[in-house]
Amino acid sequence: MTTHFFINARLIDPEAGTEAPGWLQVADGRIAAKGDGTVPVGDHKVIDCQGHCLAPGIVDIGVKVCEPGERHKESYKSAGLAAAAGGVTTMVTRPDTLPAVDTPETLEFATRRAQADAPVNVLPMAALTKGREGCEMTEIGFLMDAGAVAFTDCDHVVSNTKVFSRALTYARSCGALVIAHPQEPGLSAGAAATSGKFAALRGLPAVSPMAERMGLDRDIALLEMTGAAYHADQITTARALPALERAKRNGLDITAGTSIHHLTLNELDVADYRTFFKVKPPLRSEDDRQAVIEAVRTGLIDTISSMHTPQDEESKRLPFEEAASGAVALETLLPAALRLYHAEQLDLPTLFRAMALNPANRLGLESGRLTAGAPADLVLFDPDVPFVLDRFALKSKSQNTPFDGQRMQGKVTATYVAGNEVYRRA
Repeated sequence: MTTHFFINARLIDPEAGTEAPGWLQVADGRIAAKGDGTVPVGDHKVIDCQGHCLAPGIVDIGVKVCEPGERHKESYKSAGLAAAAGGVTTMVTRPDTLPAVDTPETLEFATRRAQADAPVNVLPMAALTKGREGCEMTEIGFLMDAGAVAFTDCDHVVSNTKVFSRALTYARSCGALVIAHPQEPGLSAGAAATSGKFAALRGLPAVSPMAERMGLDRDIALLEMTGAAYHADQITTARALPALERAKRNGLDITAGTSIHHLTLNELDVADYRTFFKVKPPLRSEDDRQAVIEAVRTGLIDTISSMHTPQDEESKRLPFEEAASGAVALETLLPAALRLYHAEQLDLPTLFRAMALNPANRLGLESGRLTAGAPADLVLFDPDVPFVLDRFALKSKSQNTPFDGQRMQGKVTATYVAGNEVYRRA
């Protein structure tokens, strides 16, 4: 049995809600013990953390890896390397590939590629409906047997309520988690910005924040009818929060996430049609951003994810309305989240509750915590080191990040999966 001791660390424990100096013992790929006193004497390898933060590895729900179909944008190898460099030890991948991951055969192909090429854990999601077309649900039971951890049509909203209610009912009978994109599809079709003065001045097609509220209200009504387990992938507006709070208070099996871009950027960052800032849903007002940060702080919003969406140069170097939506974020998730820490809006245990513990709990994983017996999936990082982000230094094949050239603070020192080092900063 291989035993490691991480000493001289700032232990970030999201389960206990604490940040304190101490040591962590890892044995045979799992956490064996932690403490704040003298390290036990014995024959073991010692890793000096030099006062840096040691936290559970990030569990990132909603990562797009473009295999099969668009491997030139992102492969499992490049995404895995980017994840390791960003402190992400578990990628939960989306099924919006070409073709969609909607059969056991396609899922098994993706799983084999991930196991062969990615240095981090990869858990696949499968499509909720065939081809993500919203017409006929997939074979949920067979896909679960093949390894699907959740079911989603990503940003293709299932507009047919009968199809969606049947899928929710069947998912409940199988014990499956459904992840949905709360948005009213008619109102949001073709939108490139959030409605308001800024979008009007720029002449951009816009969508009201009420579209998110309306989409969430519909989904909540269907949850009341079916009793399914449901996760909203991105809640980004203040208007949607009261409905989410009521649904939780009424005992529905509902959780919600938000993206790092909606927590750290607002609609004004689009400036003069900068397409790297075009994401889905579009960036919101500063008031919405602050409301979502507060919802993460209180626990109303459960998870923070990268919503990593690689796009090549050709799809981004277009007029704003025509450019593809999405941004890469596996490597920028933690540095961007640390902006909220340095602004004293969220402390480190709260951030890792949303980035590690809650996503792991929602998916029924053992990771995301520093308790004895948990997998030794860990990230060691210095929250204070400053740097200027160079998108061409990113490990992703695509470099469509809105943080290019921005001053950031906080870098990953090393990442460990099952106690094995998969990344170390040079």
